[in-house]
Amino acid sequence: MSINPYLALPLQLETPAINLVSTEEATAHKMAEIKRCDQLIRGSIGFANSYYASDVRLVVLPEYFLTSFPLGEPIPAWLAKGCIDMDGAEYDALGEIAQKYKIHLSGNVYERDPHFPELYFQTSFICGDNGDVILRYRRLVSMYAPTPHDVMEKYLEHYGENALFPVVDTDLGKLACVASEEILYPEISRALALNGAEVICHSSSEMGSPIATPKNIAKQARAFENMAYVVSANSAAITGIPFPQASTDLHSQVVDYKGRVMAEAGPGESMCGCAEINVESLRHTRSKPAMTNTLARQRLELFAKVYQGSVYPANNMLEDGEVVVRDRSHFTAMQEQAIATLSGDS
Repeated sequence: MSINPYLALPLQLETPAINLVSTEEATAHKMAEIKRCDQLIRGSIGFANSYYASDVRLVVLPEYFLTSFPLGEPIPAWLAKGCIDMDGAEYDALGEIAQKYKIHLSGNVYERDPHFPELYFQTSFICGDNGDVILRYRRLVSMYAPTPHDVMEKYLEHYGENALFPVVDTDLGKLACVASEEILYPEISRALALNGAEVICHSSSEMGSPIATPKNIAKQARAFENMAYVVSANSAAITGIPFPQASTDLHSQVVDYKGRVMAEAGPGESMCGCAEINVESLRHTRSKPAMTNTLARQRLELFAKVYQGSVYPANNMLEDGEVVVRDRSHFTAMQEQAIATLSGDS
């Protein structure tokens, strides 16, 4: 069945931080923020659907839009304050928004996992228009937070290899997620594209600048080299912490599969990054032998040996198969070890 063109809306939202409030206040704050998102989504969809020829069917929210990021809090403290449960009320409320407006809704949160009660994972999700969470992607590359890679042996026991680079087949095409700075790592988007991804939802919280930024360059590169759309939503500001709030702003955008920025938001809360997705056009382009068909020209065997080695070791938060909670300095030490490996000093 063919897919009609539709609008993708990367909604640029202010992100109020919870670092300076109590755990009880943080819980109420998350639900209040979801309610505010509901109002802004409703208004944005109403305007966009009356302005454009197509209707909004995909909405992407910024990175950690409910909480902002941990400011050095130990893992147990952020686990209690900054995270939501996989079956929590927050997901129910987000699913209701998706169902009410007949959209697929993507975003990014910090999430507790009953299989790993000592840890949290930064998770990008997609709620289908039926209200269910249909995709859950855990961030794999992070500087100061645990990831599935840090406990990979145990993670794969519970979830299997397919959980690392998930793609979901929907009536909007094959959707996937990349979290924040992971857009800078070409292997992640390539793995998703090889698994069939056609539209990559990118929840981000990144610096805004009038000059080219690393993430903006990467968005276009990932879109072109993987022949996929990138729908990227940035924070409009981060408030409530001693941090210049407009440092994260601008650049919510849709990039097409030729690497062209189709629309981009300016400063402040905005729906102006909204643009049309044409999955049938993408599929036609992917099906044609051509120099620009970068996916079909891949020769993966050439690179297999390069990727067999280890730079940043897996399972570094496991001892004898059990999870060990580390303090934040552990992640710096691991990166120092990786630098030594790369320099040949290890």
